[in-house]
Amino acid sequence: MMTQAEPRFDAVAIGASAGGVNALISIVKALPASFAPAILVVMHVSPERPSSLACLLGEHCALPVAEALDKQPIEAGTVTLAPSGYHMLVEPDRSIALSFDEPVLFSRPAIDPTFESAALAWRERLLAVLLTGASADGTAGAAAVRAHGGTLWIEDPATAHAATMPESALRAVGADAVVPLERIGPMLAELTR
Repeated sequence: MMTQAEPRFDAVAIGASAGGVNALISIVKALPASFAPAILVVMHVSPERPSSLACLLGEHCALPVAEALDKQPIEAGTVTLAPSGYHMLVEPDRSIALSFDEPVLFSRPAIDPTFESAALAWRERLLAVLLTGASADGTAGAAAVRAHGGTLWIEDPATAHAATMPESALRAVGADAVVPLERIGPMLAELTR
C-alpha cells in the first residue's frame, strides 16, 4: 500500500510589497485544497484603512484565508494574513502574536519580523518566499531563515513588479531558488503531491 510522503515543510511564509496583490493571487490560485503546510502572508498594506486582501485572496484560493488574530494557533492548510497596522510574529508554540512595535523600514506589518520569528519556530521545516517590493524589508528575515536551516525562494527580479526587495535579499544572502513568478504557485503545489 502506498502512503503519501510527509510534507517537507510545516509552514510557508510569504512576503510582498509593491505589486504584491497580483503576485499573491497568481500564487494562491495554484494551490490545491489538499495543500498541507500553513501559509503566513505579510503584505505591506496601508494602516489608514482596513485591508480587503483576505477577501480578495479568498476569492482565488481553495484554502481558508483570514487575517491573523492575536494568540490564535497556526493551522495547517490555511492562509493567515498579517493585519493592517500590526507586525505578525510566530511564537515558539506556533501561535500568532500581533505586535504594535515600531515600523520596520517604514512598514507595519513588515516582512522581517514574521520571517525571523517563523525561522526560530520552524527552522528547517520553514519555506520562505520573498516577492516583489520596493524596499529592503525581507532581507534580514531571509538571512534568519537561511541561518536557522530553512529554505528560501526569491522571486526572479526580472518578473517582479518592483525588483528592489528580491534584489536586496539576493545580494545579501542568496537563495535556495530564484523563481519566476508564474512558477512559484505550481512549485508550491508540487510540495503536496
